[in-house]
Amino acid sequence: MKTTLRSLSAFAFSFAIIFTACKKDNSQQTQTELATEVQGHADDQTQISGGMDDVANDADLALETNASFTGRLQQDANTSSICGATAVADTASNPRTITITYSGNNCQGTAYRTGTVVLSMPKDSKWRNAGATLTASFQNLKIKRLADNKSITINGSQNITNVKGGLLRDLPTLQSIVHTITSGNMSITFDDGSQRTWQVSRKREFNYDNGVVLSIRGTGTVGTATNVAEWGTNRFGHAFTTAITQPLVFRQDCNGRLTSGEIKHEGFATATATFGLNASGQATTCPGTGNYYYKLTWTGPNGNSVSAILPY
Repeated sequence: MKTTLRSLSAFAFSFAIIFTACKKDNSQQTQTELATEVQGHADDQTQISGGMDDVANDADLALETNASFTGRLQQDANTSSICGATAVADTASNPRTITITYSGNNCQGTAYRTGTVVLSMPKDSKWRNAGATLTASFQNLKIKRLADNKSITINGSQNITNVKGGLLRDLPTLQSIVHTITSGNMSITFDDGSQRTWQVSRKREFNYDNGVVLSIRGTGTVGTATNVAEWGTNRFGHAFTTAITQPLVFRQDCNGRLTSGEIKHEGFATATATFGLNASGQATTCPGTGNYYYKLTWTGPNGNSVSAILPY
């Protein structure tokens, strides 16, 4: 707030100038701090959700190439085809497990991963059946983004459910397969040492259109916020919700990249991020080269609209 003091004395007039200048500096600092948090949280959420989606894709591959888990009669290729990782199955125990140990880059070559994810499923369950559920336990999974060496470490567990049944290998025939992912205890450790707990509620729907098309939606409700995909406390210590307002779409014929979608961050501020853009903020071509970008827009402390275009 800008304050104007009217007085006949020169002293009071000087004081008014100094006071006004201080208030202006504080307003600018607040706007800078808000911009730092909005952009920082949006970047964190993009890295964390992207890392969890990579693991979900790895889990699909590990399950679908093991006949004991899928319920198929014929064993497929070895699960060691997971990028930058080895997978070891224990089909004799109950629950049965697949342990994925990471020590290399993801398939896109954008992140280096270390740590372990253990997939477990009851012995009498078959992944191809509707309602089949497995648990994915993250054990010190560290994901380092190669572009800037920014890292996050994830612990906790997720439940992954094959809602409609079916296997991705049969998608051209089935046309649609739906998986849900839920968690109430994902522990995120940021590279500044701060540790936070996030909740997850996402639906992954696979369709076939010149290759696999994956659409991700949020399914949680937090207060008045709907379609929420993640919520909890961000690295800055503030509560947040992140809702998917337009499905996040990944296309196989676009090299598996995120080609469109929109999310909304609320709590500490209100900000929207629109994906699938080029560096000028226009919809990019498919498959495109180099970075894709998203446009982040939020309201500043003075009610002004602020935006930034950032790579992902």
